Amino acid sequence: MLYLVEPENPGPQWEPFAGVRPVAELRAGVWRIRERWEAALRMDTTAIMGGAAAGFHENDEPPSLALGAITGPAVVARSDFAPSGLAPESTAETRRLSADGKTVAWILPAGATWRREDESGPSVNIEGLHLLGCHHLLTALEQFLTADCADFCAGDHDALPDGSIVLGNPELVVLRGALVEPGVVFDVRHGAVVLDEGVEVRHGTRLEGPLYAGEHTRLLGGFIRNSVFGPRCVVRGEVATSVFIGFANKAHDGFVGHSVLGHWVNLGAGTTTSNLKNTYGEVRLSVRETSIPTGRLNVGTLFGDHAKTAIGTMLPTGTVVGAGANLFGPGQVPKYVPPLSWGSLGVERLDEAGFLKIAGRVMPRRQVEVTPDRQASLRAIYNRLAGKA
Repeated sequence: MLYLVEPENPGPQWEPFAGVRPVAELRAGVWRIRERWEAALRMDTTAIMGGAAAGFHENDEPPSLALGAITGPAVVARSDFAPSGLAPESTAETRRLSADGKTVAWILPAGATWRREDESGPSVNIEGLHLLGCHHLLTALEQFLTADCADFCAGDHDALPDGSIVLGNPELVVLRGALVEPGVVFDVRHGAVVLDEGVEVRHGTRLEGPLYAGEHTRLLGGFIRNSVFGPRCVVRGEVATSVFIGFANKAHDGFVGHSVLGHWVNLGAGTTTSNLKNTYGEVRLSVRETSIPTGRLNVGTLFGDHAKTAIGTMLPTGTVVGAGANLFGPGQVPKYVPPLSWGSLGVERLDEAGFLKIAGRVMPRRQVEVTPDRQASLRAIYNRLAGKA
């Protein structure tokens, strides 16, 4: 059995997803962190453990439970570590997997109980990336995306349709049941472009690899590069080095760069992110009066689940938009917009009825039914964001 343990007290560095979705369900490269652990260990996840997003329910993910004792035989792995490749061979005596001198997983023999992290027992090293916050999803994208996309090239895929324009090796265009109109440009000189089942690409789109588009995503035009799109996203305009976790909507022009978009984000026409300071200096995030160094020159905006922007919204470098926030109205958008904000200045808050009503209208547009379990999960998310949980 495989258990993924969430950060015990996810702080400001995990905004805007803390309390909204488990870290394990965030996307590091093409794959969610949970999926990376499952591939590395060749195991399915039994549960995600950690109270910050307990009760989370979305699709077919394992249950999210409050942290408790775990009894072997089992592997207990950290959600804030994204492995790359397969885990190394271990012996019967191996008790830990380590990366850069830090334990990232514990191997429990039958009858042993895991109650807390410890550094005892023999270990073997595993390759991957320690994630220090949501901004590190951009680092994971840069580190993993090329290899993740290249992995798809070995499998069967569809022939290129007539009228496609390819810069580089056509074998690096991987179509897995996608519909591509004539005139689409594939630039694969720096990495593969992978389009999964049901993806639609309109004429007037230029795709630069490495790039992955998940099932039923629609790419409607513009220059789109070095990015990953989860299922059922809609994308148009200029997008660079960004992570769309899934079910996000950017159907109009506007630049989005070095950004992370959660589920059910909707960007109004002309929404534009800045991803580089005028000083070309390090980007620091400001979350609830906490300054977070990123060690990066390029950070756009981190959008929490269910965030929305009005047309023409301009976002400064290193902005964090809380889950459920609706940005509209006069004035410059601040670098931190609290969750559930009603208006860009964050003075008013969306109430529970409004939050549930909007979600109930949006989800069926992507063929997602608002079941009682999903509604209960949404209500729990609201209560955590509103400080009522």
